[in-house]
Amino acid sequence: MSSPRVLKLAEEIKIITAEMLKRRIKDPRLGFVTITDVRLTGDSRDASIFYTAFGTPEEQAGTAIALQSATGLIRSQVGKQLGLRFAPTLVFVPDAVPENARQIEDLLAAAKDGDARLAEQAVGAEYAGEADPYKRPEDDESDTAEGHV
Repeated sequence: MSSPRVLKLAEEIKIITAEMLKRRIKDPRLGFVTITDVRLTGDSRDASIFYTAFGTPEEQAGTAIALQSATGLIRSQVGKQLGLRFAPTLVFVPDAVPENARQIEDLLAAAKDGDARLAEQAVGAEYAGEADPYKRPEDDESDTAEGHV
């Protein structure tokens, strides 16, 4: 578990980076980017900035290149605004959450289709034996009561 100071610094780095991308970075390759998370090492020397970028794979690749080229400017601004002796090294990492969510959506859709096919097969089907093959306690009591009389 990270210390509260490190967590606070990570949140501030997230805000500063998002503001920089919104207002100061004017790279035409930079697409629609959302900063999703920042993870800072315990010694505050390295920061991994997770982002999502929308668009085609080519546009996402261009966004990755634009973020890499803007890393120095963003790092210097983070150091200035936070007043740190050493500004952390920044690494931009594409966030896998949207892709994982898409895979889960696909799996849920496949399960729903399988359930629908099974329900179609069940229409008009009959039991191989009795509809309720289990003995009930009340049935046993009535059998025993009749046998003792």
